[in-house]
Amino acid sequence: MRRRNLSPEDRDIWARYTRTADPLGREERDRAPTPAPEPTPAPRAPRQVKPFQLGEKARARSSTHALAPTVSEDVRAAPLRMDAKAHKRMNAGKLRPEGKLDLHGMTLAVAQPALTRFVMAAHADGKRLILVVTGKGKSKPSDTVMPNRLGVLKHQVPQWLSMAPLSPLVLQVREANRAHGGSGAYYVYLRRG
Repeated sequence: MRRRNLSPEDRDIWARYTRTADPLGREERDRAPTPAPEPTPAPRAPRQVKPFQLGEKARARSSTHALAPTVSEDVRAAPLRMDAKAHKRMNAGKLRPEGKLDLHGMTLAVAQPALTRFVMAAHADGKRLILVVTGKGKSKPSDTVMPNRLGVLKHQVPQWLSMAPLSPLVLQVREANRAHGGSGAYYVYLRRG
């Protein structure tokens, strides 16, 4: 092995270090350190499963998405702020969207400005009902250590619509009818300009 020549600066640093270091005795150098014993984990009690009776209804499954509540529930729970008759027609898929934005394949960083531009332009053009397609997202969680959000855009779009600068323009947000994309899209009903 080739020996490396130290620069004068490196030699100075090494000399200062060796003055402050305590040398080990020969017996301490030869003795290997003994590893500390690893703590044994406490045994877990087996998970208790309630007995199931034949004919009994199964409990509703919780969301597979541990990071946020189900968006469709949040959107449905929002108070009605538009005309009830128009709302009924919109939910039935009988109102035709006047504009459509497809966010498939976009990252959050690209999708938010695109959504903002689209909604503001639609409002400036006097449009009332627009359709924002987010897609449904991945169908199953990942097996990695980090939790995987299912349908990130699907969860994020309603939040963006409820924040400035879009919140003053948006009157109502609802999940689209199956004819217009179902749970992978949102109707956005805009205020009059």
